[in-house]
Amino acid sequence: MSYAPIIKEIGRGAKGARPLDAAQAQDVFGDMLDGKVPDLELGAIVMALRIKSESTEELLGFKRAMDARTPQVAVPAGPRCVVLPTYNGARRQANLMPLLALLLAREGVPVLIHGRHDFESRTSPFELLAALGIHPAADAQAAGAELRAGRVACLKLDTLLPGLDRLLALRLRMGVRGSAHTMAKLVDPCRGHSVRVVAVTHPEYLERMHGFLSADGGRAMLLRGTEGEAFANPRRRPEMKVFDDGAARIAWAGEEGGAPPLADLPDCPEVEANAALIRAMLDGRTPIPQPVREQVEALVALARA
Repeated sequence: MSYAPIIKEIGRGAKGARPLDAAQAQDVFGDMLDGKVPDLELGAIVMALRIKSESTEELLGFKRAMDARTPQVAVPAGPRCVVLPTYNGARRQANLMPLLALLLAREGVPVLIHGRHDFESRTSPFELLAALGIHPAADAQAAGAELRAGRVACLKLDTLLPGLDRLLALRLRMGVRGSAHTMAKLVDPCRGHSVRVVAVTHPEYLERMHGFLSADGGRAMLLRGTEGEAFANPRRRPEMKVFDDGAARIAWAGEEGGAPPLADLPDCPEVEANAALIRAMLDGRTPIPQPVREQVEALVALARA
């Protein structure tokens, strides 16, 4: 494939660029995932997409390219599997993503966690998961076995989708995120049997992801994440919107006002303190934050619907 015509279309800046159609986007992103795009052209495409931002058609094409390359994890009979992405880790607040996963599993809902970590300034979610007894599976088949045995499984992205992992690693070379970081939140290793939790950081992506999830179908929850992680902020409930085959509704409205620290919820992003806090919540010694309870309730309903 010649990439110059593609770069010419998407590389004219935020106002002059024209989006690719879904078929073009699928072909280009497929080549990016397969490592076929030379470094010079790859850098140009990554930066052009970052500047102009992705259209719904481009996101749909990118997703189809990922779907063609993502191995599928067998989901046990019963509720759908909640798919939790983890790509940030804790910075100031405790990371309650593992708590969300374990509470869902307690309700009989299988949970598959996938992600990667390359932030030196944040605590690794995989170290936190390991402290709670959750370790990355060797492959998709092993993850399926873990779902059957204990309802929670974890896959690192370099195992699940190595091509996307390589694209995310470009952040360390280029200094900025690209479309791959958006797409990582949309990976679906349980197509047709999943509830994807799509957590965004920037408000404009709420609208963009709403358009994508409405067009893509399936079941999903969309919310602003907590420091980038896919759990509801304990300090202030974010709006939680759920999607069922393209139809959207608000499961929980967002709370107004600021998000001050909570007296009974310490900031403990360090692994051992964070894991101890989660154990205390699971054991009933520390109250589970209401926004997390509400997120669990909405996800259980969506998984069982």
